[in-house]
Amino acid sequence: MKFFDAHCDTAKRVLDGEVDFFRSDGGGHVSLPGMLAAGIQCQLFAVFVLSRDHPGEERARAEEMIATVYRLAEGSQGKMRVVTTAEELRQGFAAGPIAALIGLEGADPLEGKAENLRHFFELGVRNLIPAWLDNPFSGTAFGSDRSLTPEGEALVQLAEELGVMVDVSHLSDPAFWRTLEVTKKPLIASHSNCRALCPSPRNLTDQMIRALADRGGVLGINLSPGFLDPEYYERTRPLVRRLLQEELPAEEKVKLREGLKKIPRPDLEWIARHVRHAIQVGGEDVIGLGGDLDGISATPLGIETVADYALLPELLERAGLVPRQVEKVCYRNFLRVFSEVLPSAPGAGAGGGHQASSR
Repeated sequence: MKFFDAHCDTAKRVLDGEVDFFRSDGGGHVSLPGMLAAGIQCQLFAVFVLSRDHPGEERARAEEMIATVYRLAEGSQGKMRVVTTAEELRQGFAAGPIAALIGLEGADPLEGKAENLRHFFELGVRNLIPAWLDNPFSGTAFGSDRSLTPEGEALVQLAEELGVMVDVSHLSDPAFWRTLEVTKKPLIASHSNCRALCPSPRNLTDQMIRALADRGGVLGINLSPGFLDPEYYERTRPLVRRLLQEELPAEEKVKLREGLKKIPRPDLEWIARHVRHAIQVGGEDVIGLGGDLDGISATPLGIETVADYALLPELLERAGLVPRQVEKVCYRNFLRVFSEVLPSAPGAGAGGGHQASSR
């Protein structure tokens, strides 16, 4: 089986020296050997930079992270390449190599100006989440309940014009609905689950899933236990809420993370439950995979690294999905929607990206 995974945070961990992408035992969820073993044909690498963590250095930090993705591709000995067009993406699924997409997870590097997206488009960015924490563009699920700002509206409209996928994961509910109102193309929620099954505000309501489906969009199942299992969510919610607070002492962060590790992980069946629910609500074209690997502190039992994606087709078949639906979940739905939104032919994005990689 082929796989399209719409979200991982591996680039940040590589840049920070925490993992070795080229070794299966390199300390991360996502590695090149693991991707090859599982059959990953497209991986979207998030560029995650918060103003809170890098004040005044957001743009430079993001450029470094983008350059990191290009270096991973260059070091793959032809097994992975960064893609910036629909045709390059389709080629990745037809004959390889692995297609790597780059996305901004939170638009903090744009320094509050929608027009700055053009610069990052030139560097190869093809997916955009307007905000992770509240910023000049939007409110967020774990922040305020405010909607897109006027600058945020301009940002998502510019993304559509350029051929950058608009991604509503992390947005507040009002921002989700406003994004639908001011855009026309399909949208995605790259790494969010079903709120009817697990009440995290990071998940989508049934009404949202139906609206996403009506637009031709796709929801990517997040493997974080706190977005899958309601019991796990309730037990970890106070710890996570505390972790999100600013200026938390490093020692307390360590204690909180250790506490999270002690909470029993949910079973693999929760993935299938969310997939089935999404299909029941929005149809078989609305659901895909967005594991959030290397960005989450725990995974369901049975999933240790990206190599374990190989277990998912059988899991979905046991849950009652027919082969056509399994293929749609594993890769066809995200392949379709990105093929519709990305630029159709090579342009400035590819060249700009190689410039970034040489810095």
